[in-house]
Amino acid sequence: MDKWQHLFTHGEYAPPETILSGLTLEQVTQVPSNETHSIYDELWHLVRWQRIIVFRDETLYEAWCSGEAYPPIPPSSNQEWQALVDTFFEGLEEALAWTRSPEKLGHETDPGITMADNLTSLAVHNAYHFGKIVTLRQVMGVWSPKLVKAEASG
Repeated sequence: MDKWQHLFTHGEYAPPETILSGLTLEQVTQVPSNETHSIYDELWHLVRWQRIIVFRDETLYEAWCSGEAYPPIPPSSNQEWQALVDTFFEGLEEALAWTRSPEKLGHETDPGITMADNLTSLAVHNAYHFGKIVTLRQVMGVWSPKLVKAEASG
């Protein structure tokens, strides 16, 4: 496994497939306290930033800069939640596609900042928000180390 695959999918935390699996619409929209977001909010935020970085989406970046860093409303259906999960994995595949080309990794997105720099930052950002999602699951009682062990052995 190369370093990029490790950073994005099998790093020092449970795989994204495990973190995002087995959740109901009620669980992903629950806000455990006034100091937290929902699981949906965290993934929406993560996906939005991922699309800005990976797809170089200037329109989303402008919206982000004007305060649209979290969703204005929760999802209304399981299909909407699943569409967000699918969008995450599409973006992940595109991020990994960038990593397969030294020329693309060396592409400067800003003066002195390469796509490799951006992807490293994105991997850290993703890990941070996935950690928050795991914590939310723990607080709600829908996470167990058994989930990770089952994933590792299966």
